[in-house]
Amino acid sequence: MSEQRITPRASDYSQWYQDVISEAQLAEPAGVVKGCMVIRPHGFAIWEKMQADLDRRFKATGHQNASFPLLIPMSFIQKEAEHVEGFAPELAVVTHAGGKELEEQYVIRPTSETIIGHFFSKWVDSHRDLPLLINQWCNVMRWELRTRIFLRTGEFLWQEGHTAHATHAEAHEEMARMLDVYRDFAHEIMAMPVVRGTKTVNERFAGAIETRCIEALMQDGKALQAGTSHDLGQNFGKAFNVTFQNDQGEREHVWQTSWGVSTRLVGALIMTHSDDDGLVLPPKLAPIHVAIVPIYRKDEERASVLEAANRIAAELRDDGLTVKVDDREGLKPGAKYYEWERKGVPVRVEIGPRDLDENAVMIKRRVSEVDEKGKPVKEKLPMKDLGVSLGKVLDEFQTMLFDRASQDLRESTVHVDTWKDFTDVFADQNSRFVYAHWDGTTETELAIKEATKATIRCLPYAEDGPAAEPGTCVKTRNPRRSACCSRRTTEARARRSAEACARGTPRATPCRGLPAAQDHRFHRSPGRRETTQQQQLWSPVLPAVNWDRRRRRRSGQSTFLGGSTTFDAKKPATSAVAVIPTRKASPHRAARCRARRRRARGSPNPARGSGSRAGARSSTGGRTCARRGSRRRRR
Repeated sequence: MSEQRITPRASDYSQWYQDVISEAQLAEPAGVVKGCMVIRPHGFAIWEKMQADLDRRFKATGHQNASFPLLIPMSFIQKEAEHVEGFAPELAVVTHAGGKELEEQYVIRPTSETIIGHFFSKWVDSHRDLPLLINQWCNVMRWELRTRIFLRTGEFLWQEGHTAHATHAEAHEEMARMLDVYRDFAHEIMAMPVVRGTKTVNERFAGAIETRCIEALMQDGKALQAGTSHDLGQNFGKAFNVTFQNDQGEREHVWQTSWGVSTRLVGALIMTHSDDDGLVLPPKLAPIHVAIVPIYRKDEERASVLEAANRIAAELRDDGLTVKVDDREGLKPGAKYYEWERKGVPVRVEIGPRDLDENAVMIKRRVSEVDEKGKPVKEKLPMKDLGVSLGKVLDEFQTMLFDRASQDLRESTVHVDTWKDFTDVFADQNSRFVYAHWDGTTETELAIKEATKATIRCLPYAEDGPAAEPGTCVKTRNPRRSACCSRRTTEARARRSAEACARGTPRATPCRGLPAAQDHRFHRSPGRRETTQQQQLWSPVLPAVNWDRRRRRRSGQSTFLGGSTTFDAKKPATSAVAVIPTRKASPHRAARCRARRRRARGSPNPARGSGSRAGARSSTGGRTCARRGSRRRRR
């Protein structure tokens, strides 16, 4: 471990960030591959823990993992106009393979909406095939000119969720639900407070009709977009002809969503919690919970101390903790303390001959109080039930980190009403979270960015931002787009849209629910925005997703994580879906397959006849088939 001093945050925040990553052995620049990074084992272990918890949450909401090709035909990228325009500067293109020039160029995956849309068109035929809930863990490449490890690199790791739905209401609900999954993960696992909100039209994901995001505040007062969720509408469904036959026998385009987080979360974790002594990790993401350092001076003490250290380690592992016994020779205890501090291990346990006599150990938390002499405070814990005691210490440490970060967020957030106050906040490269009124125009948004380098991070949820109030734009002094003078009309239009979505009625414009907040959040961003961002302007009041409303109403039962739960079919869900209905195999599956084969061959359906009533009633073989199936079930 290097003895190099970490640059203090106050003197050079950017260099401090690089030093923390280097000293904790998290990652390093690839060097031989421009713009890429090598994630070292300690850093990858953090990502694996993030991945495991998120994957559990995705599967609990009914999603399944899949894998799609790394190379995407250029023609796919060009099918969606906004999409290709948004990603064109970042594309890495393969032009030759096998020593020959390719007839069609391939793009190294920047995101997978296009190629997944292609396969959705092959997998979806009927409303019974929906919703289709897919997630992919993979790497992507976006050509970057200026890079920062974990925050912005040419290649990075991420997950991207892609779903297809029969109605816009279901797609809108999915977008909101997955953003809440990200928010819960950030709060509960990363101990990082975030603000949910909607991106402006200017910041929206290329090809989406609405983008929502979670925004976090770093210690330098700058914001970091930590996750995004997009309502894609029918844009990609139309571009790739993803259609299904609804329960009325009509063909419709699907409604799609996409959502994702990346290894950028590791960078967010570093900048939220770490200090001038190195990395600080919340216990729920720490690869090593406890580092045990044996202390002895004589050879005759070594055997007994190491035996006790290994015994304690085994007991702690049985209690579910990850433990490392640092029994390396040739290193003094102080050097070992130094290394584990820099690697962010939440608790260090020290054990020596005197501790064995007292049947106790000394522990040091990674972030601890200091005594009157300015030295970190250590605590003595009995060896009996040490696993339970350390479990409580780790829980307290996790809670402390979240409370400390939440306090920093509150202290770094201001409300302004004048342009002078606004510019004063961002003077001399300073930055904070600022709530201010905005007139809703892209022209004003760009003017503010040019004058201050501050960007509108999001239009926050009502519960995450300030209460609604009248006001005028901080820059132009024009009334807000959602000002009180026009709010009634705005709310009425939004309410009609929400009600239409609840009925499953397609609309030309996206359903945005009811207005959520009147203020908008500005801050100076640490880097160029990630193109997979998600935004949320409104807090929708929509019903929960019902994959099979009729069966749920009849039974009142459904499976969830291997068990069963009851629910009120008339009461809309208020959080992430905790009810996943069991889908039975359709009795008409064989008939549907035969119908698909007939359509592929261009053959007429023998059950339909010319204007036959039976054919008009069913897309799977007509009324007779449905009745015959019913009689089989009764028998």
